[in-house]
Amino acid sequence: MKPFDILIVGAGIVGSAVARECALLGWRVGVIEGGTPAGGATAAGMGHVVVMDDSPAQLALTAFSRSLWQRDSEKLPKSVEFENRGTIWVAADEEEMAEVHLRHKVYEEAGIEARVLTAAELADKEPNLRRGLTGGLLVPGDGVVYPPAAAGFYLAEARRLGAQVFLARAMSASQGQVLLRDGVNLVAERIVLAVGTECDLLPSLPIQKRKGHLVVTDRYPGFLHHQLVELGYLKSAHKVTGDSVAFNIQPRQTGQLLLGSSRQYGNEGPEVEAEILRRMIDRAHGYMPGLEQLSVLRVWTGFRAATADKLPLIGPAAGFSEDRSLWLAAGFEGLGITNAPGAARLLMDAMLGRESAIDASPYLPARLMEPARLAHV
Repeated sequence: MKPFDILIVGAGIVGSAVARECALLGWRVGVIEGGTPAGGATAAGMGHVVVMDDSPAQLALTAFSRSLWQRDSEKLPKSVEFENRGTIWVAADEEEMAEVHLRHKVYEEAGIEARVLTAAELADKEPNLRRGLTGGLLVPGDGVVYPPAAAGFYLAEARRLGAQVFLARAMSASQGQVLLRDGVNLVAERIVLAVGTECDLLPSLPIQKRKGHLVVTDRYPGFLHHQLVELGYLKSAHKVTGDSVAFNIQPRQTGQLLLGSSRQYGNEGPEVEAEILRRMIDRAHGYMPGLEQLSVLRVWTGFRAATADKLPLIGPAAGFSEDRSLWLAAGFEGLGITNAPGAARLLMDAMLGRESAIDASPYLPARLMEPARLAHV
């Protein structure tokens, strides 16, 4: 078989975005998927396209990636359901309102449009929120997409530009060769592992599974206008032990509401758990009491691929493998949807030796091999 310039293992949204980026360069691209394309971590994502400021590196990557989503918005088919809904970070008390003002300053300094909302303004924008909330921060440039369709768009674009897709499990990937379960051996100069939580091809990867539950309702047009996230969400996201829940809700173009969020470590069973689901829904009812009257259509679970410092692995696998053909695009946790186009661009910049729009060093996989950083996290 004719060699490829690059083989990408994983056809989730990140792998598919990388495939499109490579195909746009005219490279010979092969994409390998052992399950359903976009059926793993991508299917477990809420579809936020959001700027996050947990760290300067996270802010830089999410802002850059969001700008790429906005640039491509006119090209996206209707099935992707891209909408600039905006995010409101909801403050429940004065302590959280102080956090709103701090966050507003960070966004302002980074050139990200954001506006502080009073309690009255918050109630006007989202009448179904409970009374007594203190205010919030509106980030109007944030968007919503339907993740499986977005990944499908990237993969379709890559195929249109000549990429080949192999629906077979990769049994090994090293030294420029990927062996498939059906016995086919593919050859390329570079191999990208965009594998979500399935790390068996490189077991040394410092990725941990975080289980999450999602709920989607029937159609209720007009009930919700923005993505809503409680300020306590980041506290929940930072917990590394124990189960946690936070209020996080998103309007879909269909009129449905997508509700999260829960996080669990050490639980790799796919089944829905009644107790964590109850806690998550109760949390949501506390912010939007009217949700109790809405009908739920489906509940499901999925797994996020988490790293110790909450940043993805983008770049050569140096430090985790001496194999110079291996590259990584993994460990995005809850921001894989947002960061897919930015990660694809950074990866291509690194492969071509060209300057990136942002500093790519915070995302290099080798950073997690540094003893000082491991001690810090």
